[in-house]
Amino acid sequence: MPQTAFTPPQSPQVRDLFVRLLARADIALNGTRPWDMQVHHEDTYHRVLRSGSLGLGESYMDGWWDCERIDELMHRILRAKLDQQVRPPGLLLAALKARVMNRQSVPRAWQVGQEHYDLGNDLFQAMLDPYMAYSCGYWANSHNLAQAQEAKLELICQKLQLQPGMRLLDIGCGWGSLMRYAAQHHGVSCVGLTVSREQAAWGQTQKAHLPIRFELTDYRLFNPQGLEKFDRVASVGMFEHVGPKNYPAYFQAVQRSLHEQGLFLLHTIGQNTPALSLDPWIERYIFPNGALPAISELSQHCESLFVVEDLHNFGTDYDHTLMAWLARFDAAWPELKSRYPERFQRMWRYYLMACAGAFRARDMQLWQWVLSPKTKTGGYRRPLL
Repeated sequence: MPQTAFTPPQSPQVRDLFVRLLARADIALNGTRPWDMQVHHEDTYHRVLRSGSLGLGESYMDGWWDCERIDELMHRILRAKLDQQVRPPGLLLAALKARVMNRQSVPRAWQVGQEHYDLGNDLFQAMLDPYMAYSCGYWANSHNLAQAQEAKLELICQKLQLQPGMRLLDIGCGWGSLMRYAAQHHGVSCVGLTVSREQAAWGQTQKAHLPIRFELTDYRLFNPQGLEKFDRVASVGMFEHVGPKNYPAYFQAVQRSLHEQGLFLLHTIGQNTPALSLDPWIERYIFPNGALPAISELSQHCESLFVVEDLHNFGTDYDHTLMAWLARFDAAWPELKSRYPERFQRMWRYYLMACAGAFRARDMQLWQWVLSPKTKTGGYRRPLL
């Protein structure tokens, strides 16, 4: 089938086309396997064929269909490349808007903080580990979420070669997981930047006596003259909110705050080929104004300022992390449901499982880059963890 927009025929042809597409991914309509779709509303077929991933996610939120294992459903859809068979006209419009507009401008940067990270600390405390790390864990030698997140934090600290007395800048610090861990276990002082008021407020209550400072600011506005220097810079799970039009400004912000002999670690989700915008459903309901980089985009924008010392892909660990978050969310739902409506529950479960399926299908990756200024002397060796 050509990878172009099309107008689906009317029922019952719509249903037949839908069934044939699912069959390519070994998914049955109203079947008995955990990944089979159970359709409750006849307009589901037309809605999905007309609107693609946006229609699929919204119709699930509306209760039009169910599936026990959405993660495996999405894995099969992506492995069979069904997403490339249904490309609604709205995708082209979104790509054109992303090409023309800076959807991650300084005023718009606060939107993701307000709409996602400020949803409620009770939600994230229920779902995440004790450190409140909202990024991929490292599961090489881990057996549960808490171990995987501590292993990830230690891996970052080892890759940055932290020593007592160093200063660490954390761009997009979240609730302060890396700063607290690095200060506690490696004796460094930290400054963290966030655009989420809830994250900054919660982090302040947890820092105790540790040498940690939260700044509620956009990375482009921090240290504009480069007068404040740091031995190390890290950015964990924030680059997905930067956007291609701002990649030069981002790497310049890192460079002006980093000592000439320093190291920078960038931990980010990525995709296999360049694209200007996120999946339409994720962009509308989960991470507004997001954009995932490709390796080619990152190397293009950092190569004039930095040496790539190390590149590490452990994207399959995000599948495990997301499913662990789902299990904790489901266990906590009886306490959360008095504050969040049922539609939110369906949205959030779809988000976690759909993303797990995308990592399982290898459509998305998780990279840790270690970069150094071109002025840094000596070599670099990745720690074996």
